[in-house]
Amino acid sequence: MTRLMVTILCAAAAAFSAAPAMAAEQCAARADMIKALGEKFRENPTALGVVNRNVIVEVFVSDQGTWTILASDTRGQSCVISVGEGWESAVTTAALPGT
Repeated sequence: MTRLMVTILCAAAAAFSAAPAMAAEQCAARADMIKALGEKFRENPTALGVVNRNVIVEVFVSDQGTWTILASDTRGQSCVISVGEGWESAVTTAALPGT
């Protein structure tokens, strides 16, 4: 888990540094990104985390299991960090005595 978080944080930092051309192609206004994720992939916000006072990481997931991780800054700019398929949310249920 720690390795995943370090990877995500490094990717977020790279996306918001003097961005290489490829990262710039995957960045847009946050409002436009959210609209596109909803309309094109039916992905909705599921989780977020604070990277630092200027950047948050957000996870968007669809009912079909597609997912996108965005890093968004305080200026309203978002960059795609990663995308994929097969998202499964962990569900924890309490065991009842005697079961």
